[in-house]
Amino acid sequence: MNQYIHTSTNHKQDRLLLFFAGWGMDERPFIQYTPRESDFMICYDYHTLDFDTSPAARYSHFDVVAWSMGVWAASQVLSRIALPVNGSVAINGTPFPIDEKRGIPPAIFEGTLEGLNEASLRKFQRRMCANGSAFDSFRHITPQRSVEDLKEELAAIARQYRELPPASFSWKKAIIGENDRIFPPANQHTAWEETSASILHGNEAHYDESLFTQYLK
Repeated sequence: MNQYIHTSTNHKQDRLLLFFAGWGMDERPFIQYTPRESDFMICYDYHTLDFDTSPAARYSHFDVVAWSMGVWAASQVLSRIALPVNGSVAINGTPFPIDEKRGIPPAIFEGTLEGLNEASLRKFQRRMCANGSAFDSFRHITPQRSVEDLKEELAAIARQYRELPPASFSWKKAIIGENDRIFPPANQHTAWEETSASILHGNEAHYDESLFTQYLK
């Protein structure tokens, strides 16, 4: 796992916002969202779920936001490390990313993995976005990673999901975008109904800048 940290100009800052991005990401789409009252760590690339806790040692307050496949990654990481998490928000993802009823249906996941190339990646990224304008905006901040790297990451996610026990981390809030074309909204709802998380429904697409503007601040 990669961990990119942006330090606030407030040198006395004792708060950290942990953001777990989705599959195929790097820091580029998210560095524009600079929280006003905390430092900001962007976690991405889930070839492994190894999380370096040393950068977090200086902080005493933690908030967590996760998006897409990052919801699963954060659930696993935060089940294993002891951080005093205050708020936690899951956006358009679930702790069960490859699941017929609670995540991405396995056949769709496998099809994405097996058929991944430059063209299918662009198609996937277009489906993440609400419309052509949103996709054009995303293309200006597209992650700088190779298709082969993304394919290896997706295979690693599948392997780890099969091998790891269910996560015990409890989310406080789950955001479900009804126009999500990656994680089916009905499956998200089924997953979160099984938990104590407060569920909020909106009209957002899977990747929606309005959600990041709202929660990464």
